[in-house]
Amino acid sequence: MKIKDIALDGVVRQNPTLRLVLGTCPTLAVTTVAFDSFGMGLAVTFVLICSNIIISLLRNIIPDQVRIPAFIMIIATFVTIVEMVIKKFVPDLYASLGNFLALIVVNCIILGRAEGFASKNPVGYSALDGLFMGIGFTLALTIMGSFREILSKGSIFGLQIWDASKFSISFFGTSAGAFLTYGLFIAVFTVCYNAVENKSRHKLGVDVSVKEEA
Repeated sequence: MKIKDIALDGVVRQNPTLRLVLGTCPTLAVTTVAFDSFGMGLAVTFVLICSNIIISLLRNIIPDQVRIPAFIMIIATFVTIVEMVIKKFVPDLYASLGNFLALIVVNCIILGRAEGFASKNPVGYSALDGLFMGIGFTLALTIMGSFREILSKGSIFGLQIWDASKFSISFFGTSAGAFLTYGLFIAVFTVCYNAVENKSRHKLGVDVSVKEEA
């Protein structure tokens, strides 16, 4: 297993938001503005890295019969830490994210990586998997949040770009706007991903043909 493969899987090939369509609830709910999106992404990344490390360390100790409850307990511990830190140091973000912070405990991304990767791989690889999955999730949420904030409020990360009273599309600040934005981003990402993959396969096929002829 190569670090490059883990990185590409987390950010592109298995991007949890745009490829696997996991963590849909926070994706739709918190991407109203870029700051909230980025904050949620960082919180999930922290929990992913820490829970992956602990689960990987205990993978040969936790009995199969209780592995899911054990995973949830480990994840819940780190989610509680994140909640307390954000509430103490970034109260505005805590107020914006609300109950969605607590729901990180049952986030399909974290449970999926715990079950599918951390419980089967060494600590180093598991930590990297958590890091790059978190980066992929954070990038997707932040870009979507920026897109919606720019169109609906004329600002990004709270910095006003233009006067929203003169031009804004308030629809993108609504729930329906969240669904439309998510669908558009998945479609664009899928088209770009497939184009790159097809180009890579074509290039590989040409290279193989050239070698065979030689």
